[in-house]
Amino acid sequence: EDVDIPSRRVLITGATGLLGRAVFKEFSENNWNAVGCGYRRARPRFEQINLLDSIAVHDIIHDFQPHVIVHCAAERRPDVVESHPEAAAELNVAASGNLAKEAAAVGAFLIYISTDYVFDGTSPPYKETDIPNPLNLYGKTKLEGEKAVLENNEGAAILRIPILYGEVERLEESAVTVMFDKVQFSNKSANMDHWQQRFPTNVKDVATVCRELAGKRMLDPSVKGTFHWSGNEQMTKYEMACAIADAFNLPSSHLRPITDCPVVGALRPRNAQLDCSKLEMLGIGQRTPFRAGIKESLWPFLVDKRWRQTVFH
Repeated sequence: EDVDIPSRRVLITGATGLLGRAVFKEFSENNWNAVGCGYRRARPRFEQINLLDSIAVHDIIHDFQPHVIVHCAAERRPDVVESHPEAAAELNVAASGNLAKEAAAVGAFLIYISTDYVFDGTSPPYKETDIPNPLNLYGKTKLEGEKAVLENNEGAAILRIPILYGEVERLEESAVTVMFDKVQFSNKSANMDHWQQRFPTNVKDVATVCRELAGKRMLDPSVKGTFHWSGNEQMTKYEMACAIADAFNLPSSHLRPITDCPVVGALRPRNAQLDCSKLEMLGIGQRTPFRAGIKESLWPFLVDKRWRQTVFH
């Protein structure tokens, strides 16, 4: 009789991805009844839903009747968006607008995950009220997704976040962790971007923000609109790589800082720092120090297993 059955229901899209897994775990471990959906990697743990299939989306939302939907699914690789613009717009814009409409129909609070790339990076830090001006197609599709969400669901929340890292299944899952092999293989020099200013953010921290925002909204319907969250350590990729080397006592002299603006791939903003004071004023958020977070994320991928044993045993 006294088994605590969680009555609060949350649906997470993109639950197989780096951020989605962390969000699913955070809600599940804090007494929410969480259902995750994914597409290619969904089964057996998550529901397999193609977000472009409006009937499937309608059915899962009406069957499950979530109180909250956290929409993590997106095409978030800027260079992939540039080369597949139509597919990216379908997922980032059309599917997001449809999800917002279905959320509104059952009275669910939708949190749409957006990006610091909606800004051009010329006058940081950016408040929620600052005018977006995306430089690349990824930023444009995410901004159009924001608009589609709010047009279809005025009670929704937009959560803009920057570059993410965390517990990855493969190093390529994050633009931060993908650098680890270049750091570890110190026999060849590696060029590292030392131009773009980034604010690496742990997915666990973003997941906490989503849960706290959802909890606040359950008590107060005025909690809606646009919010920013970000780590507060400013680093270029070169500085991140050096910090990673330092965390694992590895050499970093083979890492070469490149201070020129990158010429290949999608345009990137120089510094799209997000002002997070709006969430901070609500008492929402946490920040994992980069060195601690990156160590936790990367040690399973250490090539030198002997070192791993001395540190963790």
